[in-house]
Amino acid sequence: MYNISLITGDGIGPEISESAISILETINDRFMLKFTIDKLEAGDRVLNKTGHALPTETISSIKKSTACLKAPVGESASDVIVFLRQKLNLYANVRPIKSYPNMSALKNNVDFVIVRENTEDLYMGNEFYINDDAAIAIRLVSKIASKKIATYACNIAKSRNILNKVTCVHKSNVMRKTDGLFVKTCEEISRSHNNIKFESMYVDACAMNIIRNPEKFDVIVTTNMFGDILSDEAAQISGSLGIAPSANIGDKYALFEPIHGAAFDIAGKKIANPVSIMLSTKMMLDWISTKYDDREAVFVAQRLENVIYETVQKNIKTKDIGGNYTTVEFTKEVINRI
Repeated sequence: MYNISLITGDGIGPEISESAISILETINDRFMLKFTIDKLEAGDRVLNKTGHALPTETISSIKKSTACLKAPVGESASDVIVFLRQKLNLYANVRPIKSYPNMSALKNNVDFVIVRENTEDLYMGNEFYINDDAAIAIRLVSKIASKKIATYACNIAKSRNILNKVTCVHKSNVMRKTDGLFVKTCEEISRSHNNIKFESMYVDACAMNIIRNPEKFDVIVTTNMFGDILSDEAAQISGSLGIAPSANIGDKYALFEPIHGAAFDIAGKKIANPVSIMLSTKMMLDWISTKYDDREAVFVAQRLENVIYETVQKNIKTKDIGGNYTTVEFTKEVINRI
């Protein structure tokens, strides 16, 4: 029995959270894999209610659970997800970029992974006002964190066994010390992994090539802010932010979430796309299968991705990706195929 903590979030968060709950309950009913679900509060709503965007009881529940599934939160995102990444040392942000059928994608047959260092860089929030007219930010890049994320990226490249290639993305021609340290460390780690091809690329060139030649990438490893920007760009190349999942993984804890925001403009309209949280659930099952050597979790994870593929292949889609199905209707279509 696995206990899943679920942050229901803000905006469309509660709506797509219900889709995730329906998926997990269906798995409970039809497979040997069993879950309990603990719904938790974090984000703007609880901030307005209690003065705290991330209550201590939420953090405590996440630490006690097998894994955390998180819907998007609103303006308090930095107080929630950025804090959790650092508090739980979720050093690896993993964002698979994959095209699905019947999407208005700029490129088809896209299949690569962005692995982003998740605890350092400018996102640590070390910013200071010098005076009323100027502010500075401190960018931290350490060798130990760079080694950990480079190792993680190399291991993903080996497990995918597609191109067996890691592309280190940086801007060391300008940020010679911070990005210089990062790319040098990644190159060192790659040499200790047999059969891994290593290349480095400036971030602006990478942004261009994601559009022009996405098929050339296998695993991209990069720093925190560059990875955030590039993964949003890449998600749009493959179809939509609405189908893009992510994982935040550490040595002890793991949190899985859509990469998109709370989309307040469509909240309550029953048209939110639940694919991103469904695929985040799939990533959670993959992580459970590895951490607990659970073969049933491997099977169910692949089954879930397959039925999502089958569903959109039949042109059953929500409004944001060119369809007319509601959140609940789309979720029922996926469940029926499970």
